Amino acid sequence: MVEQQTPQLDTVFHALGDATRRHMLRDLSGGERTVSQLAEPFAISLAAASKHIKVLESAGMIRREVRGRTHVCRLDPGPLASAHEWLTAYERFWTDRLDALDRLLREEDARNAPKPQGDDHE
Repeated sequence: MVEQQTPQLDTVFHALGDATRRHMLRDLSGGERTVSQLAEPFAISLAAASKHIKVLESAGMIRREVRGRTHVCRLDPGPLASAHEWLTAYERFWTDRLDALDRLLREEDARNAPKPQGDDHE
């Protein structure tokens, strides 16, 4: 069960809680990127970008490889799949609740609908 992975999920959701890191993940979904490439869209230093990358690494969502003097990052989607699985349980919960609400509202509308008038011929 996913609930047993709570510390990992906490780390994943913490990492996803920042817009810069979400953007970096989105960029990595298109393939490998260097730290410089990940930092480029933002007005941040390489040191600040590296801190964001370390948060993503600690959550297990990216892997960093050193090639000479260049640090190359790639997406590791496994932890995202765990988070998706956890969220899916709540999606089912809310879908069931919303379906029940929809049924109740339709029944109420049917009860409150005006009764059709019979054919009155004068």
